[in-house]
Amino acid sequence: MTDAIKSEAKMTAHETELWNEDLAPSSPTTRTWEWPHIAALWVGMVVCVPTYMVAAGLVAEGMAWWQAVLTVLIGNLIVLLPMLAMGHAGAKHGIPFPVLLRSAFGTQGAKVPAIARGLVACGWFGINTWIGGSAIYVILNAMTGDFFQGAPIPLLGIDFAQTICFLLFWTLHVLFIRQGTESIRWLESFAAPFLLLMGLALLLWAYVKAGGFGAMLSTPSAFVAGGAKEGQFWSVFFPGLTAMVGFWATMALNIPDFTRFAKSQRDQILGQAIGLPLPMALFAFIGVAVTSATVVIFGEAIWDPVQLAGRMGGFGVIVALFALAVATLTTNLAANVVAPAYGFSNLNPGKISFRMGGYITAGIGIAIFPWKLLETAGGYLFTWLVGYSALLGPIAGILLVDYFLIRKTELKVSELYEARGAYAYTKGWNLAGIGALVIGILPNLPGFLHAAGAVAHVSPVFDTIYGYAWFIGLLLAGGIYYLWMTAMGRPKAA
Repeated sequence: MTDAIKSEAKMTAHETELWNEDLAPSSPTTRTWEWPHIAALWVGMVVCVPTYMVAAGLVAEGMAWWQAVLTVLIGNLIVLLPMLAMGHAGAKHGIPFPVLLRSAFGTQGAKVPAIARGLVACGWFGINTWIGGSAIYVILNAMTGDFFQGAPIPLLGIDFAQTICFLLFWTLHVLFIRQGTESIRWLESFAAPFLLLMGLALLLWAYVKAGGFGAMLSTPSAFVAGGAKEGQFWSVFFPGLTAMVGFWATMALNIPDFTRFAKSQRDQILGQAIGLPLPMALFAFIGVAVTSATVVIFGEAIWDPVQLAGRMGGFGVIVALFALAVATLTTNLAANVVAPAYGFSNLNPGKISFRMGGYITAGIGIAIFPWKLLETAGGYLFTWLVGYSALLGPIAGILLVDYFLIRKTELKVSELYEARGAYAYTKGWNLAGIGALVIGILPNLPGFLHAAGAVAHVSPVFDTIYGYAWFIGLLLAGGIYYLWMTAMGRPKAA
């Protein structure tokens, strides 16, 4: 941020409350992330329990192992495109996601999609914190012969020791939140090679222990002739693909929060291209292969790696669960703390810093009872992942159209922090952005309510639409936004 911009932003900050040190554009001295750092960031986020579980969940829905892994790979190649596009804005202008939103939604309207993205991240934060706490719980019981197992606490549905382990792992996150984004970069760079080695070691263990990967890898999909779901492949594939896109649809939006610290566009592009699709597919394969081996080793398919680690026995339990805890921590801090922390800060920059926003995220992560979201594979994939993709797809479509087609990648950065600047629109609200967002969400709403069990029946067409939620939301909202902005006579560049 130039001295002139910074001075102007400070001058207007007291009046508008649109600026603080955390939301300000990054300076040349803070642009220290090279492509290995960004690739390590992605490896640290990819190697996590939810990634391990997504492909196994597709297998549980009837896919053969190779179909599941291929679905994961295709989904991540698709989501990489908006990821690189959104990353361009961060690397070029040095602004975080909530500030970028002001261009399309207005200085006040931007708070709506920022909080929507933030609340999804809070859900993920809770899920990952629960998984990490579960790893600690399993370690303790493995070392003490299940001494810490107890009766579930009423309302919570988990026992006392599980609750304490969850809160202990939650506290570890709070310590990193207190240290800021630089501590996150350090942790990701340190953990990435360790996590890859642990994943490959787990794969080797399963192969040796089972004498191969077992029957599951040789079993055809349930969709072949004579199978339990004969002819139903596409009805599972497309919602599954949408779920895979939805998995990182969160980061596709707020990736500017990280690329604003990249040294160059080349660094953000190369780092993301190397760090996301192939590591995601590799770890998905590890999840499927190890799960298939558990059929031979334990006589049942164990798709939850925390439960698997508890069954391994010996010192391997501690090593495996330590790796799980590190993997969960690195993913959670980068993917699920930074975005809501900036989003909550954007609500009132004068009073809420990045650190305070992180604390709010941590509080919401406890309140949502995250263990409830992981009760079934189908609920995890098709209600949670597809459901929030229906919300985030329209936001991505609007941002991409605004930044590339309307603004031609040019922004008046200083005016993003001004209440009466170029992005004020109508009292801080751009009706085109808000209207396109609502229109982009509406077609997917009936299908979501049906998938979530809120309504018993909807027209089959809505279930079909919901299966493509992210794609339909992105294209519809982006198209409506472009037509609306063009009709308003907005200039094609800022």
